[in-house]
Amino acid sequence: MQEAIRKIDVSVISDVHLATLASKAKPLLKYLKSIQPKTLVLNGDIIDSWRFSRNYFPKAHLKVIRQLIKMIENGVYVVYITGNHDDVFRKFNNTRLGNFSIVNQLELIMGNQKIWIFHGDVFDRIIHNSPGLAKFGAAAYGLLTGINRLLNMVLRVLGGKEMIIYKSMKDRILKDKKILTNFEKAIVNAALSKDVDLVICGHTHIPVDKTIHNEQGQVRYINCGDWVEHFSAVECLGGNWSLNYLKTDSDEEEPDSPGDELYIPDKNQLYRSILEEMKVASFF
Repeated sequence: MQEAIRKIDVSVISDVHLATLASKAKPLLKYLKSIQPKTLVLNGDIIDSWRFSRNYFPKAHLKVIRQLIKMIENGVYVVYITGNHDDVFRKFNNTRLGNFSIVNQLELIMGNQKIWIFHGDVFDRIIHNSPGLAKFGAAAYGLLTGINRLLNMVLRVLGGKEMIIYKSMKDRILKDKKILTNFEKAIVNAALSKDVDLVICGHTHIPVDKTIHNEQGQVRYINCGDWVEHFSAVECLGGNWSLNYLKTDSDEEEPDSPGDELYIPDKNQLYRSILEEMKVASFF
């Protein structure tokens, strides 16, 4: 039995990393089909241009793009906030095509709350001080993903439970989420200087929802998490913001519909075709 579609005011997702082995496009597609938001915020690293290859852009990933376009056609306002892995789109900052726009950050006033939404890489010292190291880390992450996939194939054959190696490693490193990271401290200080009530970001892949206090005041900090390990999104309904996780017991692919044949464009063709489809969708 199909679950009822949930009507919400805002949904914020980040770190999808389409075009990589790590991306879990099928659960994301299930989530997108389960909601009817007034505004959908794509909070950075949606398409991974750092590791984009013509040889890998599966049908499930294309279906996510198709679903986003369908949502735009149905009146959902979609905001694409650029991140470090999709920084190629930053040259289109403040571009608006009907219900679709590309920005570097987004500020909202909802009720008596001021909300600031951005990806977060601007506060990552490694990205700015050692960009080569950051890209090496991304490549190593991709290699670990490939190894993880092979491991899960073996576990399935043996009847074992699948696992995400990098999630287990990260959870062990970050046992106490109450301890503020330098990343969080920098974001909170910036948010308080802007007199913001709620700041929403991504980038770290670690879903968090907490109120942070310091000598300047307090601010609520929510991290969207990702669609690589946690399947999490930030949602707002009636002025109430919450961090939500997709509940799923399977990763089954949706049945194909007519015209779903696989087409893998090259890098430039993909970006141009996405923008063209968004432009066409804005006229309906």
